Amino acid sequence: MTLPRPRPSAREKAPDLGTGFRLYLGGESAGLVGTSVHLVALPALAVLELDATAGQAALLASLARLPTFLLALPAGGIVDRYAKRALMVRTDLAGAVVVTVVPVAALAGVLSMPVLYGVALGLGAVGVLHQAAAIAIVPQLVEPALLHRGNARVGAAFGAADTAGTYLGTAVVAAVGAAKAFWLDALSYLVSAWCAARIPDPGRPAAGKGRPQRWLAGEIWEGVAYTARTPLVRDVVLAPTLTGVGVGVSGALFAYYLLTALEAGPTGLGIVMGVSGAGALAGALAAPRIVARFGPGPTLLAGFATCPVAGVPLLFARPGPGPGWLAVLAAAGGLQLAAAAVAGTTQRSVSWGTSVLSHHSSLGPVKGVRVALY
Repeated sequence: MTLPRPRPSAREKAPDLGTGFRLYLGGESAGLVGTSVHLVALPALAVLELDATAGQAALLASLARLPTFLLALPAGGIVDRYAKRALMVRTDLAGAVVVTVVPVAALAGVLSMPVLYGVALGLGAVGVLHQAAAIAIVPQLVEPALLHRGNARVGAAFGAADTAGTYLGTAVVAAVGAAKAFWLDALSYLVSAWCAARIPDPGRPAAGKGRPQRWLAGEIWEGVAYTARTPLVRDVVLAPTLTGVGVGVSGALFAYYLLTALEAGPTGLGIVMGVSGAGALAGALAAPRIVARFGPGPTLLAGFATCPVAGVPLLFARPGPGPGWLAVLAAAGGLQLAAAAVAGTTQRSVSWGTSVLSHHSSLGPVKGVRVALY
């Protein structure tokens, strides 16, 4: 099944996405800058300062992703039940508290791998809930006709924030050390919370408002059942899920491999991650034109297929990579995240279009699986 291609209109050429959307974009971008900082600082701290083994590095990465597996479905139901703006503020404040544990533990002389495990697990849990609310609030801030353009704007801003945060994190880690870099992360969470708190009330009722509240488990089961029996939604869920599993497996040891086997150091890690973020920015900017020309189906297929192919150069890199190999690895990372950004912005728009249709048809709601759609 394919969706009709969007027709350009005068409003789409110069869209006014509103004050609420601009505050949302600024806050989420600030939060992502901080997240990008700790994505550099956390593995550098574990490997270079705490002498983490490969198993410990893999466990650290796995614990950061474990909440996604455990909380993705419940998060969708929670977001449907509570105010999304309030959830965003509270999760940002919780994230600020969690990340300050690292520099405080370092000052107290008790920093260890178990402390990092707890921080990774806590940040993962906070991130799942925050992302669920942040994704779900966008259609309440942007008119349906401008949703894909809004998603592309989100992807572009996030790509820029990711790149800036990565390079900033690399510089801060080199200048003051990995542990102190987490103070910057805490500040970014506070800025994000401040922006989220200032977002005006969207003033639109949540989908399904007025229906009697049921047990969360029942809503999750309803969403899973709906997904299983609806081909379009099932495919949109399974494709990124399977791709995410593969990327997660390789990503669990990506930073460790660069820092140890390839001896790239924090600067090399920062360069590769920074160029990758720039690729995400380019992909998000190009997404609307690509979808307009080729349609959402082929765009999703090409995007998901490119992700694993772009990881091949890492298999051939050798220890002590010079500027040439670092450039190759960075370019491959940029291509991978560009493809992911194109597919991701398209997927969000397709997913939300399907979700909206389901609330106005006999198919029923899709509560409980909304997070899985992204």
